Amino acid sequence: MHTILVSGGNSGIGLQAAREFLARGHRVVLLGRDRRKGEDAIASFGDAADRASFLSVELSTHDGVRDAARRVLAEHDNLDALLHSTGLLTFKELRTADGLHPFFSVNYLSRYHLTQLLLPALRRAQHARVVMMTASIPPSKTADFRRFPAFEPFNFRHDREPIQLANHHYAAHLTRTEPGLRAGVVNAGAAKTDILRMSPWYMRATAKVAGPLFFDSVDTSAHNVVEACLRENWPAATYWPKPGDFEQRTPITLDEPTTHRVMDISRDITGV
Repeated sequence: MHTILVSGGNSGIGLQAAREFLARGHRVVLLGRDRRKGEDAIASFGDAADRASFLSVELSTHDGVRDAARRVLAEHDNLDALLHSTGLLTFKELRTADGLHPFFSVNYLSRYHLTQLLLPALRRAQHARVVMMTASIPPSKTADFRRFPAFEPFNFRHDREPIQLANHHYAAHLTRTEPGLRAGVVNAGAAKTDILRMSPWYMRATAKVAGPLFFDSVDTSAHNVVEACLRENWPAATYWPKPGDFEQRTPITLDEPTTHRVMDISRDITGV
């Protein structure tokens, strides 16, 4: 039985992945901000609920991530897999308590920060895995990291790509620095989930009308992250571009100086 931590596991793709982990006999720890959604998620697991737990946490701030890691490590000294399914979609100029844009904090930095703090538990697993969900962005994509990490003022069109690509750089970094740990990035596809709640009204309206025709099912979007968290026969670092197709994957090969710069900045911001 594996213990799998799912950040963002109280709804959407993360919740579907948690259901599949439980169906295969594993144990899950869900992290989410909304306590009611977390409690509803646990209740929906039926007889498998005794193998699931939920922690209400705030992953958009440094203090929130540190609190989450402390609480997880207090209950679990061994983690077999860490699935980052948290996501935020907003075009607005917003700032967290740390002065960072929440799109950056949630979609990349909290993943780096939480994983780094949980490495002691991951290192105790025989074949630990760290899997990060992003929008569709192949590792071959080039992006301008000159505005990283301040992104002032935030411009979604220009800033989305370096933020999402930072996940690839972190996967490459983990592969080089953590022997035995597999790290990968999965394209989440276009599933209709709560990530649209902060998007402009016209995007929500389009999703409501066109969703059945163009959106991936949550089951399809969850397939690759579930397989990546459970299988041991894939090479790190890996990117899965096509939702639902685990065998179609691309090695993450990146410019090492850029990876070092992104990791140095991440370390300076978080202290780990």
